[in-house]
Amino acid sequence: MNNLRDLPSVEQLLQNATRLIETYGRPLTLDALRETLDGARARFKLDPETVLPSTDLILAQAESRLAAWTKPALQPVINATGVILHTNLGRAPLSNAAIRAMSEAAANYSNLEYDLDRGRRGSRLIHAESVLQKLLGVESALVVNNNASAVLLVLSALANRKRVLIARSQLVEIGGGFRVPDVMKQSGAKLIEVGTTNKVKLSDYENELAEASLVMRAHRSNFKIVGFTEEPELKAIAQAAHKAGVPVVDDLGSGALIDTARYGLAHEPTVQESLAAGVDIVCFSGDKLLGGPQAGLIVGKKALLDTVKKHPLARAVRADKTCLAGITATLTHYLKDEAEREIPVVRMMSMTAEQVKVRAEAWREALGQGEVIRSESTVGGGSLPEETLPTFVLSLTVKSPDTFLKKLRGANPPVVARTENDKALFDPRTVLNDDILLKILKETLHDDR
Repeated sequence: MNNLRDLPSVEQLLQNATRLIETYGRPLTLDALRETLDGARARFKLDPETVLPSTDLILAQAESRLAAWTKPALQPVINATGVILHTNLGRAPLSNAAIRAMSEAAANYSNLEYDLDRGRRGSRLIHAESVLQKLLGVESALVVNNNASAVLLVLSALANRKRVLIARSQLVEIGGGFRVPDVMKQSGAKLIEVGTTNKVKLSDYENELAEASLVMRAHRSNFKIVGFTEEPELKAIAQAAHKAGVPVVDDLGSGALIDTARYGLAHEPTVQESLAAGVDIVCFSGDKLLGGPQAGLIVGKKALLDTVKKHPLARAVRADKTCLAGITATLTHYLKDEAEREIPVVRMMSMTAEQVKVRAEAWREALGQGEVIRSESTVGGGSLPEETLPTFVLSLTVKSPDTFLKKLRGANPPVVARTENDKALFDPRTVLNDDILLKILKETLHDDR
């Protein structure tokens, strides 16, 4: 007859858990053993006929607990959805050079804030600034932890308790609940809306410039206003503002440094175009169309950037050494005119449908099943709303597409794909390693028989 006294004691279990202790440490192993024993006791009390677990079974169950507790919540994922900048999947994958630079920065001491020539304290602000100055021809630059921080910092430094003009058509909310008017309010700026939701005229700005301290233009990112609309060119806004002695800030968001129209997409405003239009400060993201790590980049006039750099908030939102290393490596690809070859996001956008088709057909041949069909990839990441790229996908017929994709999400590494018309679809455009994906698909298809 079963008796709770037949269960081994914690001390007895610890004597047999040497391997677990070496792997997970004694305190955590002890917690796992106690929880496993508590579970066995609870089940026995509910049903005294329950067979009590052996020492080996308790150790195995404890190991499962330990593995679950120590498994990283953040893990690599294969993106087979065809969404290039998939916000939920971490947006832009990095170039090999950016990965190496970030790894080296993390693994070693560095001259982050040390002047090697003078042998004394230096500034972390210089590391990406010189590349941005050369690449964009700007007077000054600053890198912070993301673009929301960049906008908040600029407004806090230049417009606290001051009037800032912005078109009513630009007071939008983008991904993650980022609302332009809320950020402006948080900075202490006094928001002055000009124009109407669908029509903004240059005169709307001119009528308010006399009492304004700043003009802000916010790129609408993943939102479009179509139909009966009007909005002045950025160059005209800048000229009117400068005539009144008011600087202009452009929240560009996407971080495009290359004209996306060359890939058959709609034109996304570039940083270079904003600067050429006469904007004084441009803020943009590092992990969207730029293709780097999460960062907010601020470029423009030195006199204004000097004020921004000295603001107390600048320290709170500053970029760390790994971010600075990664963003510098990414920007260097543009400087060397090798972005299409080295930066995954740009390479994915530049890939032709026929190039994608070749890979999809190779997948079908390797798996011995499936159909290659036409489909569409999207840019995503709050950039180029409703814009798609022609692509080819591998379409697989399985018993239950939803169940099949769930199994793939549980693989190592997880695979994220999509379904359409009761088929499981896999887009090569966003897959970085064909061999790993094919291995997982073969195993999952075998289990699905």
